Amino acid sequence: MEILQRNYVQQLGNGEPMLLAHGFGCNQTMWQRLTPAFADEYRLILFDYVGSGRSARAAFDAQRYSTLQGYVADVLEICAALGISEGLTFVGHSVSASVGLLASLAQPKLIKRLILIGPSPSFLNHPPDYFGGFEQADLNELLNLMDQNYIGWANYLAPLAAGAPDSPTTQALNESFCSTDPQVARVFARTTFFADTRAELTRITTPALIIQHERDALVPLSVGEYMHRALRHSQLEVLDVGGHCAHLSHPELVIASMRRFLQATASAPA
Repeated sequence: MEILQRNYVQQLGNGEPMLLAHGFGCNQTMWQRLTPAFADEYRLILFDYVGSGRSARAAFDAQRYSTLQGYVADVLEICAALGISEGLTFVGHSVSASVGLLASLAQPKLIKRLILIGPSPSFLNHPPDYFGGFEQADLNELLNLMDQNYIGWANYLAPLAAGAPDSPTTQALNESFCSTDPQVARVFARTTFFADTRAELTRITTPALIIQHERDALVPLSVGEYMHRALRHSQLEVLDVGGHCAHLSHPELVIASMRRFLQATASAPA
């Protein structure tokens, strides 16, 4: 199947390429409050991971997407199909931050800079040095809830990720979760919540912006600080917001943070 059709790739604007990668349970529509701010300056590339959004469900392979490398492959194949081999700005939300980091290791010349929104190298606690926010039993319970009552799971997770129970962000997330095939969602959830990319962080040389939510039930503030210490060419910006999706709930803050970073790194070699 043709890659751009498989991942429902859409492009907006002209200029230097910027690829926006959505998080677990989401799709490319989650970027709609950011894209107008950058379409005049960048060639924006939007896509859905296989199994998400309007991608080709028939192309989903549970084995391929049982590790983050399957999602990395989606990104690299999309870039190859578009003829992009360097100078890319990668914007990744949540688990896609780890996808971007791994992609930058796989093809160092491809990605010029990384913008990581709510990143987490591991959602699990690994005491005494790292606290990702969850114990193994917590995540197992979350996956069990998906199996037993998928709609109930979506209704539980959406307000937790949004940071506000009765908000447009909660509604958008709930609709996105509920529109995802439960079988696909479970594979993506397990891959997301049990991945561990801590060992790779010190190998990253690409300039990175870490956008951390100050009150995030899924990713504690300490995780952003941990990543900032581990990523040698990183900047950390902590937004005074709750939830895990500031690009939806407070897009103006994310846009301003991105613009500062893009301007500061504009002269960086491709």
